[in-house]
Amino acid sequence: MDPSYLLIGFGAGTLATTAAAWAIIRRHLRRVRLAERRARHAERMAEIGAMTGGLAHEIKNPLSTIGLNAQLLVEGIQELDIPPGERSPLLNRTKALQRETDRLRGILQDFLDFAGQVHLERRPTDINQIVADLADFYHPEAESHGVSIKTDLAPGPITLSIDPRAVKQAVLNLLINATQAMAGARQGSGPRTVFLRTRLDKDPDAGAPASRVASIHVIDTGPGIDRETLSQIFKPYFTTKGGGSGLGLPTSRRLIEEHGGRITVKSEPGRGSDFAVVLPVE
Repeated sequence: MDPSYLLIGFGAGTLATTAAAWAIIRRHLRRVRLAERRARHAERMAEIGAMTGGLAHEIKNPLSTIGLNAQLLVEGIQELDIPPGERSPLLNRTKALQRETDRLRGILQDFLDFAGQVHLERRPTDINQIVADLADFYHPEAESHGVSIKTDLAPGPITLSIDPRAVKQAVLNLLINATQAMAGARQGSGPRTVFLRTRLDKDPDAGAPASRVASIHVIDTGPGIDRETLSQIFKPYFTTKGGGSGLGLPTSRRLIEEHGGRITVKSEPGRGSDFAVVLPVE
């Protein structure tokens, strides 16, 4: 064989190997740069999260001062020796200031609940007792909106290792959401009722057939939710209610997911909604 062909073949092989090596190196460098950008982005987002949390705390303090002074102004105006026609506009404006201050304070608290770290303090807790306590606690508020609350508890106790405060908060958010949905519905659309129901069942979504879950259902007779809205209700700041923060449902889902559970929703326009807090039974 002609030695020149051997040299040409060797050179071609070397060039091909070198090109392949450079291609591998370039891919590796691209991956390294992408990983670095992602790391910087994650670090930046963590910084922004810490800053916004600190900012929210800092805003809450002067808001409390504004709210207190607004209340003192209301009391002072009521004691002024001036004609009622002059007192009423002053009172209305000051009370509007109070309402907006309270609303801002509520928005900030919702943000802190959603963005803050969740520290669960688990202990054996009967979810039937949680539901009974919530029904008793929330009854006056529901009644003020023309909504009645009924309970349907499974034979118990149903004892789970959970943080009762966190689960109560999650279910309370669902209760508030159901009440507001019915309060905003037109009159004459039927009885306004929220059913609080507990169940102990096999988990239909689990791989092991013996897995069991406990569920707390918040079922309302409200206007229901259309499919498009249903796909967005757990997104932060999405709301269909005027003045709402849009963080109640996302916060509920986060609290339940921290327990290894989930929130499911069944709803149909005109037929109400069924929000279920599903918790694993260990």
